[in-house]
Amino acid sequence: MDATCIDYHETGFFSKTVTDYLEDVPELKSFYSYRPDLKGFHELLEHKRVHAKRTLLAEVLTEQYSKPSAPEMPFLPFVQGNIDLLKLDNTFTVTTGHQLNVFTGPLYFLYKIVTAIKLSRQLKDAFPDKNFVPVYWMASEDHDFAEINYTNIGGKKIQWNEEVSGATGRLSIETFRNCLIQYKGILGLEGHAEELAQIVETAYGQHQTLADAMRYLVNALFGQYGLVVIDADDSRLKKHFSGIIKQDIIEQNSFKHITKSNASLQSLGVHTQVNPREINFFYLQDNLRERIVQEGEEFHVLNTEIRFNKEQLEQEIDTHPERFSPNVVMRPIYQEYILPNLAYIGGGAEIVYWLQLKANFDHYGVSFPILMLRNSGLVIRKETTAKINKMQLKAVQLFNDADSIKNDWVKKNTQHDLSLKEEWRELQCIFEKMKLRAHKIDPTLSPSTSAVQARLKHAIDNLERKLVKAEKRNHETSLRQIDAIKAEIFPKNSLQERSENFGLYYVKWGQVFIDELIRNFEPLNFKFTVLAE
Repeated sequence: MDATCIDYHETGFFSKTVTDYLEDVPELKSFYSYRPDLKGFHELLEHKRVHAKRTLLAEVLTEQYSKPSAPEMPFLPFVQGNIDLLKLDNTFTVTTGHQLNVFTGPLYFLYKIVTAIKLSRQLKDAFPDKNFVPVYWMASEDHDFAEINYTNIGGKKIQWNEEVSGATGRLSIETFRNCLIQYKGILGLEGHAEELAQIVETAYGQHQTLADAMRYLVNALFGQYGLVVIDADDSRLKKHFSGIIKQDIIEQNSFKHITKSNASLQSLGVHTQVNPREINFFYLQDNLRERIVQEGEEFHVLNTEIRFNKEQLEQEIDTHPERFSPNVVMRPIYQEYILPNLAYIGGGAEIVYWLQLKANFDHYGVSFPILMLRNSGLVIRKETTAKINKMQLKAVQLFNDADSIKNDWVKKNTQHDLSLKEEWRELQCIFEKMKLRAHKIDPTLSPSTSAVQARLKHAIDNLERKLVKAEKRNHETSLRQIDAIKAEIFPKNSLQERSENFGLYYVKWGQVFIDELIRNFEPLNFKFTVLAE
């Protein structure tokens, strides 16, 4: 594939806060630790505080990959090698995370992981005396089923309709068969369809829970690159974190610090992504994940009869730490506490919400990771590439709306002069003379002359639009090509990566698709990558 890189701000799809962060705007400096470049990583490595219990971490991960009732994991030696490296003091992780979307959800799920893999390699090249392990953090404790129960592939939506409750990672997938049949049907029989069909069949047909299915699927796609998948819904890892669980529930520190940070960010015009609660933990059991709230001297699990006083709560955390599930504002601290992590890779909205958390990290003495915007990509098939080249469109133009592209194309390819700028300049000279004459006769007439000029300018602009519209009719066939191109690569006028599943790309290219993403994505360059076949 041929890669063309575009500045994020030129795409029009990324917030000002994200582009400000990438461009090192001074106002945001107090909300993160080190810059997302090699100099920043060098500085973080010199000051990194590791809270992870490395032996425990490796033990938990090894067990998760070797459940006796599950099919054998492909590429396990590559993964186990990286798990073993985590026991060493000179090994660090590069982490991304995401919900357990069925069949991985949209393309950017893959892009997050590819960014982590590529960055790990680049860091190894820059710091050869250290090891860097890419990690995918499964959001297995998330409970928003409506956000993960569907995917879009080939213009069709596949949805898992089920009444569920509790953490999504613990959900049984016994009723998933119909979704699996639909997905495999869309894959068809061409190319690498049989290969991918076998992967998803094993993932969702031979595992019991959604978390186990996702681990298998992600490992089948990325295990050969040494990616380590972690499910932090584990009592031993929670036990290691239990001191902060107690402190934050009782003292409500995250609420205080993040609320203050939010106010500061909002004063800078930043649209904050998350709002903290007084207590930022859920109470978690099978089929139950409910908020904990304080009512007087008691702590109540909403929608249940479960209540604790302070001493009972502390005892419950000591005895059953796995029952306490961090929400969106405490999950990052949990992650950084149990991993020897250097960087977190996320999308634009994630970068903004991590900026809200720095003060809370400082309070608990946990090193804040370097925030890396995941690579974004646009994949264009050979047939569409040919159309784009024939129309002589540049990659950056593709991000404009269809009408703008058409107007520019018509103006470039017409045999007529569709611009009235020269005529308007001549008219402006005439109006300047008219204004001068009117002012000499009566100074109060100047506004009237300006008003006439403004009305004429509006009429001239309208006439120019009509000229372009008339010329468009002369190129109707070519302009329909632009609509077809936009519809394919920007489904529903959104970025391809935010809606389309990876499945049909894998059918076309197989594992080479992921190899090409790894080859072409450059995490430290901060550019949008257009990949044309």
